[in-house]
Amino acid sequence: MTLVETLCQEFKLAPWQVEAVISLLDEGNTLPFIARYRKEAHGSLDDTVLRELSERLASLRNLQARREEISSSLKKLEKWTEELQAALDNATTMGQLEDIYRPYKPKRRTRATMAKERGLEPLAEVLLAQEGGGTPEARAEPFVRPEQGVDSVQAALAGACDIIAETISDDADTRSLLREQMARHGFLTARAAGEEDSVYRTYYDFAQPLSRVQGHQVLAINRGEKEGFLKVTVELVPEPALALIRRRWVKNHCPWATVIQAAGEDAYHRLIFPALCREARSQLTDSASEGAIQTFAANLKPLRLQPPVRGHGTLGLDPGYVNGCKAAVVDGTGKVLDTAVVYPTYGERQENEAIAALAKLIRKHGVEHIAIGNGTASRETEQMAVEMIRALGGGVSYMMVNEAGASVYSASKLAAEEFPEYDVNLRSAVSIARRMQDPLAELVKIDPKAIGVGQYQHDMPQKRLDETLSGVVEDCVNAVGVDVNTASASLLGRVSGLNAATAKNIVKYREENGAFTGRRQLLKVPKLGPKAFQQSAGFLRVPESRSVLDNTGVHPESYAAAEGLLALCGYTLADVSAGRLADLPDKIKALGEESVARQLDIGVPTLRDVAAELAKPGRDVRDELPAPILRTDVLDIKDLAPGMVLTGTVRNVVDFGVFVDIGVHQDGLVHISQVCNRFIRHPSEVVSVGDVVKVTVLEVDEKKRRISLSMKQASKQ
Repeated sequence: MTLVETLCQEFKLAPWQVEAVISLLDEGNTLPFIARYRKEAHGSLDDTVLRELSERLASLRNLQARREEISSSLKKLEKWTEELQAALDNATTMGQLEDIYRPYKPKRRTRATMAKERGLEPLAEVLLAQEGGGTPEARAEPFVRPEQGVDSVQAALAGACDIIAETISDDADTRSLLREQMARHGFLTARAAGEEDSVYRTYYDFAQPLSRVQGHQVLAINRGEKEGFLKVTVELVPEPALALIRRRWVKNHCPWATVIQAAGEDAYHRLIFPALCREARSQLTDSASEGAIQTFAANLKPLRLQPPVRGHGTLGLDPGYVNGCKAAVVDGTGKVLDTAVVYPTYGERQENEAIAALAKLIRKHGVEHIAIGNGTASRETEQMAVEMIRALGGGVSYMMVNEAGASVYSASKLAAEEFPEYDVNLRSAVSIARRMQDPLAELVKIDPKAIGVGQYQHDMPQKRLDETLSGVVEDCVNAVGVDVNTASASLLGRVSGLNAATAKNIVKYREENGAFTGRRQLLKVPKLGPKAFQQSAGFLRVPESRSVLDNTGVHPESYAAAEGLLALCGYTLADVSAGRLADLPDKIKALGEESVARQLDIGVPTLRDVAAELAKPGRDVRDELPAPILRTDVLDIKDLAPGMVLTGTVRNVVDFGVFVDIGVHQDGLVHISQVCNRFIRHPSEVVSVGDVVKVTVLEVDEKKRRISLSMKQASKQ
């Protein structure tokens, strides 16, 4: 099966779609560009499918490269045959390729290779053939050669059995069948490594079929083993496996069948089973890691795309005990106006002084919102903020902001370049305020792994995790679009077609030459050539341009089509700027989409996208999402009681449930069984990070600070 045929079958796509995507990728086009501006070429596949297709394409190409390497190696070893090549061509996984290559692959010295060096391979072949009469001892007698280290019949038979055991172990079909047995009947077990209590006590007496063990369990067990709290094994009842080996390798009529049987048992216990255990653990870990990476990615996207609370003066508070509460006021554009450090946790007098100082900042700068980091001392800081809002007589609201990664950013080289005049602590307060105003623009400065919306992210294959999360960030940035005159280099660097160097060059160019006044001006930026411009232009916005099209998602290559559409429907660019295109969809419908597209020499998907952009120039896709919850009062965990129905914000979605912020500082857990009234495999089927949901309190444990919630029961009320 060809590469295209394989992808068509796996993704249920037509050959022309797959061929188009491969061609576009090979030409150096980015996934966001392909998804947005080449819809006609691939049939309007969304960015998720395109990214999965791209990753699978890379995987299949790696498989093909390894297939060619093995074939070349076999030829050098003079072992290549048409049958082996056919087997390689039919292999669909890297494991299958390696199984085929195993018998010929150069090995370190093993018991079998040492036996071959002593000239015992012919004896092994004779015994394994199981033909003719006589006893095994009689067959071994001619191979007793003390000068070669074979000083007895027993030594000759032992060496031959080592060769037979390795031959059985190297057989691709045998391994494949035993691998299937392991997958169907194997168990992953964990036991306590000692008597010490730990967070891993759930796994102190754990056993689960390999086919049913959950990804989060695998990752927890792996970490528990690494930290020395667990002893982990893979178990499989050996009798069925040994019976399979006997059926495949032992001829019962042969006088030395017991010798082959013993060699088969040795092959299984010494060579095959340990390897299958390692494979099983590796596959479980790979699968669990991939699942966790996808969960992280699924959480990261809505977190990045949370609706901004922009255009308002905002006070960012980074709570703390020893170093006090750091405060920073930013204006509606994120510019820092003022900073302060207060100490509300030091005592009643200091709390009153903190309220007075912060209230003064709020009045001075017209602050409307307060962003409070949810880390250390956030509970006390939130309570102080509520008291301050009451003292001010209202007019100000607050929101708890996930501060994960703020300290990482504030100590980074990027933060030092951005805020050289502020110390590390005050930079965190600025970051928290800006996270409320524009989560995407601020979070793009932080390593996605530091944001904390996954599970066991530091145990993942870091390269794969980085690739996936970078893809998510790229998709988010390009879905929203970027103002080329205000965006940071960090944000610009995530735009399709740009990189860190060209992003810095854009910032440097506008600092030296003033704001960009049109998209075409980007071609004057050093190292930003025609290809980079093609890939990036549609995602960059220039509000200061005299052409309204430069502030839309319409690509410059479609400007003529956009202007032709306006003329066809009786509009001008001035109408676009004034927002007078409310009935544009009706006019296109009256003229007929297919007819209009033909007249403009574009496809229907591009026509629809152009029309949508003209109808709402400068639109932000995040504005269509539910607004974040802003509060003016605070609940305590003591205020909660079973049966209460509250509104909360989803903070994290993991395999076993959903963590929801209900305004009591401690997130509550909605177990997967309480997410909805139907069976789901993962909570992400129902909710995403940032969703505003209604929940019912099921149980509250003040001592352990655990809150059990239900979305299922809330939906009934």
